[in-house]
Amino acid sequence: MVVGGGGAGELLEMSAASDSSFFDSSMRTSNINNNINPDSSILISKMEDVVIPFSSEVPCDNNGQRMWWAFLASSMVTFFGGLFIILLWRTLKYLWTVCCHCNIKNKEAQKVNNPANNQAADRTLKGPDEKEEAPASEVGWMTSVKDWAGVMISAQTLTGRVLVVLVFALSIGALGIYFIDSSDPIESCQNFYKDFTLQIDMAFNVFFLLYFGLRFIAANDKLWFWLEVNSVVDFFTVPPVFVSVYLNRSWLGLRFLRALRLIQFSEILQFLNILKTSNSIKLVNLCSIFISTWLTAAGFIHLVENSGDPWENFQNSQSLSYWECVYLLMVTMSTVGYGDVYAKTTLGRLFMVFFILGGLAMFASYVPEIIELIGNRKKYGGSYSAVNGRKHIVVCGHITLESVSNFLKDFLHKDRDDVNVEIVFLHNISPNLELEALFKRHFTQVEFYQGSVLNPHDLARVKIESADACLILANKYCADPDAEDASNIMRVISIKNYHPKIRIITQMLQYHNKAHLLNIPSWNWKEGDDAICLAELKAGFIAQSCLAQGLSTMLANLFSMRSFIEIEEDTWQKYYLEGVANEMYTEYLSSAFVGLSFPTVCELCYVKLKLLLIAIEYKSEQRESSILINPGNHVKMQEGTLGFFIASDAKEVKRAFFYCKACHDDITDPKRIKKCGCKRLEDEHPSTLSPKKKQRNGGMRNSPNCSPKMMSRHDPLLIPGNEQIENMDMNVKRYDSTGMFHWCPSKDIEKVILTRSEASMTVLSGHVVVCIFGDVTSALVGLRNLVMPLRASNFHYHELKPIVFVGSLDYLRREWETLHNFPKVSILPGTPLSRADLRAVNINLCDMCVILSANQNNIEDASLQDKECILASLNIKSMQFDDSIGVLQANSQGFTPPGMDRSSPDSSPVHGFVRQASVTTGSNIPIITELAKPGKLLPLVSLSQEKKSGTNIQMITELVNDSNVQFLDQDDDDDPDTELYLTQPFACGTAFAVSVLDSLMSATYFNDNILTLIRTLVTGGATPELEALLAEENALRGGYSTPQTLANRDRCRVAQLALYDGPFADLGDGGCYGDLFCKALKTYNMLCFGIYRLRDAHLSTPSQCTKRYVITNPPYEFELVPTDLIFCLMQFDHNAGQSRTSLSHSSHSSHSSSKKSSSVHSIPPSNRQNRSSKTREGRDKQK
Repeated sequence: MVVGGGGAGELLEMSAASDSSFFDSSMRTSNINNNINPDSSILISKMEDVVIPFSSEVPCDNNGQRMWWAFLASSMVTFFGGLFIILLWRTLKYLWTVCCHCNIKNKEAQKVNNPANNQAADRTLKGPDEKEEAPASEVGWMTSVKDWAGVMISAQTLTGRVLVVLVFALSIGALGIYFIDSSDPIESCQNFYKDFTLQIDMAFNVFFLLYFGLRFIAANDKLWFWLEVNSVVDFFTVPPVFVSVYLNRSWLGLRFLRALRLIQFSEILQFLNILKTSNSIKLVNLCSIFISTWLTAAGFIHLVENSGDPWENFQNSQSLSYWECVYLLMVTMSTVGYGDVYAKTTLGRLFMVFFILGGLAMFASYVPEIIELIGNRKKYGGSYSAVNGRKHIVVCGHITLESVSNFLKDFLHKDRDDVNVEIVFLHNISPNLELEALFKRHFTQVEFYQGSVLNPHDLARVKIESADACLILANKYCADPDAEDASNIMRVISIKNYHPKIRIITQMLQYHNKAHLLNIPSWNWKEGDDAICLAELKAGFIAQSCLAQGLSTMLANLFSMRSFIEIEEDTWQKYYLEGVANEMYTEYLSSAFVGLSFPTVCELCYVKLKLLLIAIEYKSEQRESSILINPGNHVKMQEGTLGFFIASDAKEVKRAFFYCKACHDDITDPKRIKKCGCKRLEDEHPSTLSPKKKQRNGGMRNSPNCSPKMMSRHDPLLIPGNEQIENMDMNVKRYDSTGMFHWCPSKDIEKVILTRSEASMTVLSGHVVVCIFGDVTSALVGLRNLVMPLRASNFHYHELKPIVFVGSLDYLRREWETLHNFPKVSILPGTPLSRADLRAVNINLCDMCVILSANQNNIEDASLQDKECILASLNIKSMQFDDSIGVLQANSQGFTPPGMDRSSPDSSPVHGFVRQASVTTGSNIPIITELAKPGKLLPLVSLSQEKKSGTNIQMITELVNDSNVQFLDQDDDDDPDTELYLTQPFACGTAFAVSVLDSLMSATYFNDNILTLIRTLVTGGATPELEALLAEENALRGGYSTPQTLANRDRCRVAQLALYDGPFADLGDGGCYGDLFCKALKTYNMLCFGIYRLRDAHLSTPSQCTKRYVITNPPYEFELVPTDLIFCLMQFDHNAGQSRTSLSHSSHSSHSSSKKSSSVHSIPPSNRQNRSSKTREGRDKQK
């Protein structure tokens, strides 16, 4: 059989010689080698048909004798010889120990029997001092050497790790040399000085021998060490190399055992801190064991198949390459067995019989587990690579398709000015297919990584230390809001612990959980940290709707990014969508405005720049900057004043910064207002007073010690009648310690509970009815946040609307702890679904009916989450009522609802000017009376208000699921797939969903002042100081009236100004909105910013529909109609506390009295007649 070509280049068969000739030829080897001619032909020796090729240049046995046994014998002798020595040493040591033990026992017995000789015996045993110390020093030396060897091979030190890694690398190198040599014959003659691979292999094995010595010295159990896999590998690979050098021969032999070193691959990677997770370690372990076993078995098959069976004189061998053997082992393990390659030798077949048992078991168990681990490997487990010049934010928390799509839709809106921010989402659950598709659509700006913010390793992966901010989204629909808040607080703690300076914006569900954020040392709202409390803002928005119907819709649209949708048809949607396209922006005012008063600048921006300026950031000398909403004439513009604008996109707002009086004074088209030469000159030579451009998403927060500007509804434009000053008793606590809210001593809940009969006998009018669904197990909705805006101190006491809660008493008891310090609050135990309870609280005479539910998140079916609120809303709308005029004839000394102080100024007779009753037509059209002048008594004008149907009752319903808005109005044509802001109930302000608050996350990131402004507008003046106080006591603390606290009442608010009559009546019939804006601003410092218009006002034919919708920031040329209500910011009037004179008080939902209290004065017959005539005139004017 031909084994392969050697250096001769040709193979011939030869017969084997006898045993005697074998020894003779061995003796003659040296003589023959000396006589070899380099130019002679190849010498061939014949020994029983076995051919060993050799070159003429390599001294080798000319008989071709195989020497494989010498290589194998070197390994076997080394292994068994060492094993014998270890066993012999252990045996001798055991015998010595036994003998010594017996001698010690005998000597101890002698000591006991002969105590007199104990000292001599001790001296004999101990000997001189030198002899005592010698064994000790010898043991210490051996121990130190052993410890040194242990340190050298231990991976706990740098030297040990380097050595371990180097040994593994050299083992893989030796395996690579084996792969190269496997293409040569199994045994061949080679010259060590000319074979480069043999030299490298020799160097490797010398290093392995030294390392083996270190391991042997450091081993505690030499026998166990001798039988280790790595030791066996060294026994069968190191000695044959030295034999090869001695015999000038090469035998592949068992060098394939080096593949067993691959089993340690996972340990090496762990030493290098590459593998850290259990799954990765397990995966590498399985793969290394599988591959090492596969390669080792292939090496054995390659050896025996290319060599043949020794008892067959190696004649049954076959030529197989190593990689063919690898293929053979794979098809054998997988039980496929194609039959193209198979074992012919008896040794090979015998090995395959045993290997297939273990190989099949390994293949069947390892391969599926490897595939499972690879399949379960995190697809999004990489690390974020920051891009120079581009910021990135980290978004975590509740990551779902809905939350992410809503966030991206607002964050990446085209109206934002060049959003050069990359969004990195971090979540511990891999995204589903829909969410993954969403990420792929925004792949240029969005990346997703799987991990948890509670793990510092994952925070390092997303480069949280270099992130511009971290945003935490909350699950608004969770069953346990407190648990969700706790999870988000833990996320904040983890992130702040990793990087204290990172800016965090987090959503919170419950207001009382915001206090826990104050316990985090690195939490600092001055550096941009913000908590967006959904319950607080949701209740605040609903409360503002009680004061100004539709205001919640307008504000929600202002901080949400909406694209302009153009509609050609003259429908209410056309005007509504034009207003929806407006958003709130901030921009620094040009130096051209310096020194001008706020009303002057506001008029100039609206008329000239087509921008609506509603607030500024004012920097006083005594304190830090504060946000002033519609300040009066006393506030002058400073250099670098930041303005808050309502506009359709960010580019329009740039006009306020670029405006130059010298260059743009004569320009009529605002689009032509660009950066002029004067502005470029200022940029090149900046003044010391010119402001530095602050980052929109960073910088110092405004001080909370500002005067928040609160808003209210239907409040009269108050003018001084008698120059009377409201007398304040300095010893009476009427306001809380901050002066921001009305306050009263705490009351027991039993004193404010109304029975149904008491409520029926009580004349309630102009009040707010809150229908609440909840029980003992329901999560608290935070009714305090609903009441606080209705009890803001910029209302006078007689202007406070009574609040009546209708719901479960068990639930309201849990909320009462936060409500017992607010005046004019009553409770009717019952259910909002009971018409008897609703009639008892005169729901047809209320100013607003609020429908809330605390049970919404406990229902899995999204369509049923709002079932209680929808049923209550439909129940109220289907109710029928008698003419409410009869109710107004009740005695003024009727029952006072519990919780309302009869001795308050609200219950006292009206002196001086008489405030008018609410004036509405049968179509709920509010009107405005003319301004009262000193010495002129305002006539009492009233029209009958026919609330015969519940559809005319003003109400706002809270929804959880946006799609359920379709069930509120049965007469609308809204498609179920229509977005919430496009539906009629939302446009009319009769529905509110918490989902609209999602936009606040991105709005706060780009400008944290926006959140401060929104919170100021809707919460009634809540400040961080007040939040800290509530965190300590969970209740408002009363305070004495001081000049400082009374000054906090001076906050502007919102009123809905009617155009039917009064000083603006001439503009109500076909006038321009811009003229109204300028007149109101110049005359009364009132800032108009929207219209609340009847839905069918654009129709030429009269309509009985009383629904209204919101128009935000109409253009200058927008035509007004008499039935419009104008949203305007009004200044606070100190004289209104005594003189209840009103320019306007439009209440198109009730017959509230001038005092808005529990008792209603009867109306004289003459006044009723005047009221009826006025009604007819109003209707004629409408037609």
